Amino acid sequence: MGTSRPAPCPRAGRDARDPGNPVEETGVNAGWNAGSGIWRGQLRARVPTPLTSAPSELRLTARALEPAPGFPAPSRWSCAAESLGLSFSSSDVGLLITVAITRRNVALLLSPTESIYSSSSPALLCTLPNMCRLHPCWSCCCLLLVSSLGVQGVPKDPSAAPEQIHLSYPGEPGSMTVTWTTWVPTRSEVQFGVQLSGPLPLRAQGTLSPFVDGGFLRRKLYIHRVTLRGLLPGIQYVYRCGSSRGWSRRFRFKALKNGPNWSPRLAVFGDLGVDNPKALPRLRRDAQRGMYDAVLHVGDFAYDMDQDNARVGDEFMRLIEPVAASLPYMTCPGNHEERYNFSNYKARFSMPGNNEGLWYSWDLGPAHIISFSTEVYFFLHYGRHLVERQFHWLETDLQKANKNRATRPWIITMGHRPMYCSNADLDDCTWHESKVRKGLFGRLFGLEDLFYKYGVDLQFWAHEHSYERLWPIYNYQVFNGSQAMPYTNPRGPVHIITGSAGCEERLTRFTLFPRPWSAVRVKEYGYTRLHILNGTHLHLQQVSDDQDGKIVDDVWVVRPLLNRMMYL
Repeated sequence: MGTSRPAPCPRAGRDARDPGNPVEETGVNAGWNAGSGIWRGQLRARVPTPLTSAPSELRLTARALEPAPGFPAPSRWSCAAESLGLSFSSSDVGLLITVAITRRNVALLLSPTESIYSSSSPALLCTLPNMCRLHPCWSCCCLLLVSSLGVQGVPKDPSAAPEQIHLSYPGEPGSMTVTWTTWVPTRSEVQFGVQLSGPLPLRAQGTLSPFVDGGFLRRKLYIHRVTLRGLLPGIQYVYRCGSSRGWSRRFRFKALKNGPNWSPRLAVFGDLGVDNPKALPRLRRDAQRGMYDAVLHVGDFAYDMDQDNARVGDEFMRLIEPVAASLPYMTCPGNHEERYNFSNYKARFSMPGNNEGLWYSWDLGPAHIISFSTEVYFFLHYGRHLVERQFHWLETDLQKANKNRATRPWIITMGHRPMYCSNADLDDCTWHESKVRKGLFGRLFGLEDLFYKYGVDLQFWAHEHSYERLWPIYNYQVFNGSQAMPYTNPRGPVHIITGSAGCEERLTRFTLFPRPWSAVRVKEYGYTRLHILNGTHLHLQQVSDDQDGKIVDDVWVVRPLLNRMMYL
């Protein structure tokens, strides 16, 4: 169907600092995913010769939510930067559009009734539904991000508007921590209550921490943390975060229940990126249906959070917000977080304990969950003392957990790089004496003996972009409970490798023939569901996104209440 075309924007001129690269032509290839609510596409730029640098591929994302209050829903509006070959139209959304260019930044604030606001380019003009006119000089490398203004309307100061909102459980019953980002220092406040509409009567204040990324631009973010306390177990709360300079839209979460006598449900996965996040749309729908009480993300985020001067980290945190703003999003570090001593990981997430989220533990229903860093074994230039320090912390925590085993019988661990795997690569888990399993130099601070000694029931791993369930195993020996029921009273820990949530590196191949200790292998995108039914029964399912949510693995693990520490 043809559409009228407005007056063209002037072509981009030459950048005085990059005279050889005027942008000449561009093209857009994009599509809408109704299930995820994510509009994604590729924007490509061509520049005439002679080239002083190669043209770059551009990435575009958008999330559509409600119209901003007070704005009429137009029949059609659009804004295009012809010099970048970009156009986007919508029938019902007010949008905040940020164009981040290699050599300069331009912020466009669009609404159906407003003109363009530019934070750094006075030559930028646009009125809706007319097309934008972009006059500044452009370099050909840029990243475009489109995100909704939400129900709060146009913020007074876009840089003070909260974004990247997510929850975590601080380990204290009746509490929840809210974390978000702004681009200027503001107050840190959460308003909350139990009514879906109307005023939010409760208030909580928190802390503000500046974070300077280690990249060339030294970009500064302001990370806000507010812990809500005195929450009633199992009750749904509505909240918004921010300050008088700008508020987030309203989100909902259900406070975790206290004590061991309930049945938590969790989503478990690793290796989720900004590009190719296959599992995210289904995870988002699951979360909206109230299927989970928490999320375990077993390392590797965004690919990578430090990339493009941490803009990829920003994009990832926005991408997971529909899930992470309504469920405690519990994490552990992976190898892709290593840059600048894991600084993006440490700054962006708020985990329990005082170890910057590298290792910690928490209780959930009848389970004690331990998160730790496998990366201390590989990035020794950050200090070998971290290996020993974590190991001793793990042993102390496991001793305490076993003393409390009558109350919380299950001990579950999560770490990024597996001890075992049967993938066709050269990762640590493919070596017989893997570092995670046997420790440094094959003998110092190995984790397999430690976890076996203290009767760890279930071990979650990721790193390999596939799903693999092992038979109960110790030191390469299979210790099934029985031939008929291998996971009933198993005599060794159960290992689950779940790293197929989706990222730019795609899936990992398996070896042609499975190892004797490998029970199930699935090379499909997906994630794991964990249901801790009670102190003796635990249910695991693997969801295949390739097969439209089909359950491709389903197993119960059953262990007795008595003598839980010892594998007999």
